[in-house]
Amino acid sequence: MTVAEEMSRLLLALPLAIAVCRAGGAAARRLGQPPVVGEIAAGILAGPSLVGRLWPHAQAYLLPPAVLDHLDVLGQLGLLAFMFLAGFALDTRHLKGQGRVTVVVSNAGVLVPLLLGGALGMALYGPLAPSGVGRVVFVLFVAVAMSITAFPVLARILTDRGLHRSRLGSLALACAAVDDITAWCLLTLVIAVERGGTPLASLTAAGLVLLYVGVMARLVRPLLARVLRSWAVAPSAMLAVLFCGICLSSFVTDRIGVHPIFGAFMFGVVTPRGHPVVEQAVAVLRSAAVPLLLPLFFLITGLRTDLGLLAADPVEWLWLAAILVVAVVGKWGGVAAAARLSGIPRREALALGALMNCRGLTELIVLGIGLDLGVIGQDLFTMLVLMALLTTAITAPVVAALGHGTRPATEPPDAAGPGPGPGPGDAEQAQGGQRALRSPVGTGSDGPPGPPPGRSAFRPDP
Repeated sequence: MTVAEEMSRLLLALPLAIAVCRAGGAAARRLGQPPVVGEIAAGILAGPSLVGRLWPHAQAYLLPPAVLDHLDVLGQLGLLAFMFLAGFALDTRHLKGQGRVTVVVSNAGVLVPLLLGGALGMALYGPLAPSGVGRVVFVLFVAVAMSITAFPVLARILTDRGLHRSRLGSLALACAAVDDITAWCLLTLVIAVERGGTPLASLTAAGLVLLYVGVMARLVRPLLARVLRSWAVAPSAMLAVLFCGICLSSFVTDRIGVHPIFGAFMFGVVTPRGHPVVEQAVAVLRSAAVPLLLPLFFLITGLRTDLGLLAADPVEWLWLAAILVVAVVGKWGGVAAAARLSGIPRREALALGALMNCRGLTELIVLGIGLDLGVIGQDLFTMLVLMALLTTAITAPVVAALGHGTRPATEPPDAAGPGPGPGPGDAEQAQGGQRALRSPVGTGSDGPPGPPPGRSAFRPDP
């Protein structure tokens, strides 16, 4: 295939991928679900599970290997932008004032699914682990996959249900913030072990990660703050600085043996908040770059997900059922039990467990890393994607059934643009001086929070 032909196919595939994923998000929203549920489902249906079986020639024409490579790169850029926004949105002040309950519940929300996931990983290693993968790495990865909570989609659900200022909402955000940080640290450990090979190499990678975090916190953050104080930086120049910073930080973490998304996330964490120029540049990323590029990540994920692999072997469905049971019992059950032991009423404890059981796009990111590293195969990847889809889909209905929140997950009246799809929604100011709970970026589901109240920015539908 010539370069001109590749470009022609790419120009056709790009709008189709974006339209399919945004349409899926719109359909999910109409059903009262977070858009990420529809976007994941749309990606799966566009892959070998449906389109590839019904119209294999059309899929082969639209998505030849050369075009898929380009789409994958663009989707990864969207993923890096998303992770930057997730880091920029992460506010550790959610942890203040929550006290002992947060410590108990968040620790249970990580440890219980981690232990159950480890036991599940031991059982899955024989039948489902790819050849050549070490038992320790495989078990660690499955355990981490069971312990994920999608902080951004959780914030979206709380805002949509009017729970973000409630005690339940504040506690859920605090616990999810701890779980989010812990999960990325554990994933970093798994990647270091897989790439390092030897214990010494893994320890070296871990030491380099700590050094990198220290440099970002002690040097890069103050440097950015000083530049913003001393120079008159135009929003377009700030956007270029952010883009270059995302790329360079991601490059560094990739070279030291950790996935590039960790670099994008850390650059978001250290980027100064509250400065008008920064907020305007971030708004452009949130409202333009991510909605256009992140759907390509959903498409690539869907192309890797093949339900036909499960249909070919009934035993695979039994393993899927076991994964779902471990995921729900570990996360929902562990959090709810810890909350009850901490004195939280039963219905509120169950609602908290359901919220923490939400996995969303964060889980897809982790699973994609595992598949790329060769830690898991396509069959287990498909099962875990379905687990992420189902655990996210049950969150909002269960919370509503337990009597928490009355507003459906619909499009806010001030959202710009009627189109189906993700994007940031209302910015809500949390009580106690917390930063605004921002609606999801790009995908309208799992995204980090948006601009602070009163700041004007183009905002696509949530």
